Amino acid sequence: MAIVRNPSTLSSHFGIDQDKLDELGVLDVTLAIDTKLFIDPLLFSNSSHPEIKGDAVEQYQRHFENVIKFLTVTKQTEDLAWRSARRLLEFHEIRGTCLGYGAASIYGSGFGRAMTERLLRVGKEIVDLGITDPDLFPAMALFEANIGPDRISDMTTNVIRRALVSFNKLILDKLRMTGEEFDISGQSGIFLKNPFQDQRMPIILVPKDILRVLPIAHDWDSVSHAAWQNEVFRKSVNEHIGHIWASKTKRDKKKLRSQVLSSQEAFQTLLDIFHGIPLKAYSVDTDPDGLIKWAHIAKKFADGFPIDLNKFRRISKLETLNELVETIINKFKQLVENNGLNKELYKENRKPKHESTAQRLFFAIAYCYCEANNVDVSPEVDSGSGQLDFKMSRGFNAKVLVETKLSTNSKLVHGYESQLETYKKSEQTMRAYYVVIDVGRMGKKDERLLKVKNDAASSFEPLSELVFVDGTVKPSASKR
Repeated sequence: MAIVRNPSTLSSHFGIDQDKLDELGVLDVTLAIDTKLFIDPLLFSNSSHPEIKGDAVEQYQRHFENVIKFLTVTKQTEDLAWRSARRLLEFHEIRGTCLGYGAASIYGSGFGRAMTERLLRVGKEIVDLGITDPDLFPAMALFEANIGPDRISDMTTNVIRRALVSFNKLILDKLRMTGEEFDISGQSGIFLKNPFQDQRMPIILVPKDILRVLPIAHDWDSVSHAAWQNEVFRKSVNEHIGHIWASKTKRDKKKLRSQVLSSQEAFQTLLDIFHGIPLKAYSVDTDPDGLIKWAHIAKKFADGFPIDLNKFRRISKLETLNELVETIINKFKQLVENNGLNKELYKENRKPKHESTAQRLFFAIAYCYCEANNVDVSPEVDSGSGQLDFKMSRGFNAKVLVETKLSTNSKLVHGYESQLETYKKSEQTMRAYYVVIDVGRMGKKDERLLKVKNDAASSFEPLSELVFVDGTVKPSASKR
């Protein structure tokens, strides 16, 4: 389980002007926690960076064209052509882009032997249909299990690593910064060293304009929308792969796989739709999903609304640690309810952002307050099942756990019950808080939570403190 104790970003740690990074078109990543964006190869041709628009496009196309050539002449598995194709599809774990799904890590996914063999087998089926488009490989994410956006991104990073080496050298030169030599899957280059990793690891700077929340090859909503907005696509879809659009819910990959591999026309229809989708990178500047700027936002609020934590500078027992965490929770509650932090919990369409945004904001705010007051306890987060669990600890005998949840979470009550069970097992060394932020769709979850707490209290069982935070956006004073 990865542990993160620092929400520092590229700009904050190295003292780089954010405006300069924006000018250079570089993503200002968080150095110890993944940013949930992915490199999408279909965005390369629209990039403003010559290393991507020129070199990366060429490297990507040449790589997969060579795979297709080998698969075309393959007569049987394990012949020379098959083994040559396999070597080109053996993608190693790339560490350092700070992108992906890791809740509290920055590690790549990599391709194991089973995944490589699956790419080979399905690739051979598609090539035998007469398809020679290099994009057939990322397209597999639509109908092959376990080939998700993180793997597509990791696969692409492997293929264009020489272009990324050139891009990083150019950016470091423009920033007048000196990096260190690293080997990136057999390709040597100069990169900044990540200071927050136990193992020696580079920071692979990436352009903003090749990043999406999901690569197009995995984004059903974009594919479906493009298909039905375009009359030519509609006709082709109805003729060749019609039934896969019947439901707006999650598609059955097995049925889709069978249909798109049934003929050259069917698979080509899928590729045509990909290439007809408007190519638009994630808007890093506006950050609509709250994926990037949470650490900077937290620091802004912590600096703007300071608190005095002097009495907590030396913590020796659980009760004092618990009081510190309670103070920070109350301040977080105040920031959300009275000082405008609640606005950072919503997208422009007023729909709540992902729960992880609130969790990361709380972590970063707690970190900023402790740092500003020289408190000798560092907040940290553990990754578990893709979520972030916040805690503060002192030695082995004092730990305070905080879980931050949104009212929209369908497992809100179950999560509290689970935390109570955890608390029971370690009540002598732990305190726990369950912070529920109301962003709508609360229903009767608050009543059920209070019932769980009261039932535990009546049985004299250990209690996780239940804290409700009103995160709803109020009308302006003039409209009240």
